[in-house]
Amino acid sequence: MTSLPKSLILVGAGKMGGAMLEGWLALGLDPRGVVVIDPHASPALTALCEKHGARLNPPAAGLVAPEVLVLAIKPQMLEAAAPGIAPLVGPATLVVSIMAGKTIANIADRLPAWAIARAMPNTPAAVGRGITGVAASAGVSAEQRAMTDALLGAIGRVEWVAREELIDAVTAVSGSGPAYVFHLVECMAAAGVAAGLPEDIAMRLARATVEGSGELLYRDAATSAAQLRVNVTSPGGTTAAALDVLMAPDGLQPLMTRAIAAAHRRAGELSG
Repeated sequence: MTSLPKSLILVGAGKMGGAMLEGWLALGLDPRGVVVIDPHASPALTALCEKHGARLNPPAAGLVAPEVLVLAIKPQMLEAAAPGIAPLVGPATLVVSIMAGKTIANIADRLPAWAIARAMPNTPAAVGRGITGVAASAGVSAEQRAMTDALLGAIGRVEWVAREELIDAVTAVSGSGPAYVFHLVECMAAAGVAAGLPEDIAMRLARATVEGSGELLYRDAATSAAQLRVNVTSPGGTTAAALDVLMAPDGLQPLMTRAIAAAHRRAGELSG
């Protein structure tokens, strides 16, 4: 793929960074141009690099500035890691950050980077079904935007936002969103137990229902979520009775609005 970079350095390869690396290699990124820097590389990461021929933790003195440098370290590590990373950033290097809470300004203050893309992926990236919100600095060119699309697209869908401050809203909706869905499964299963089901059966029913509903949303993307809801709701039936509770003025929508507002507010606090 022409939009993939010829040289890339990945700094930090935990669960998210490792998932990204697997996706890139599967897309056809040339491993000979890939360097991974992670002092605490897992056995799985070590095996992945050895299998494909990507360089893992080579001597810093032999490294040159890549086309793309991806920051996948924990945000609290940026301050300590920046002096070692800065020499790897050249005038034409695109920096892609997936560090939660670290703004483009935070990164630019610590690295000599002009082209910076700030991204917020979510955990379904681990199975190639994530979604990532991205904002770009003024220095990101059309070619670099295409590279960012290709790299982040390896772990799922990509949505660009026009202003960086909207990344906090992305964080609140999709970044934290998998936890909301997992809690929904917990709540559905607990309600099933309260209705008399054995705990294990209630959990399997709840999990499978959310898994299947998510797949239906994915496959039938042309149909709105509202219409899909209508499609399974018979007037006067059991689903309608439940929705009368969930869609009441004090039901799920105002609760979810408050929850996402709290996450949005906290994301802004962490971003400084």
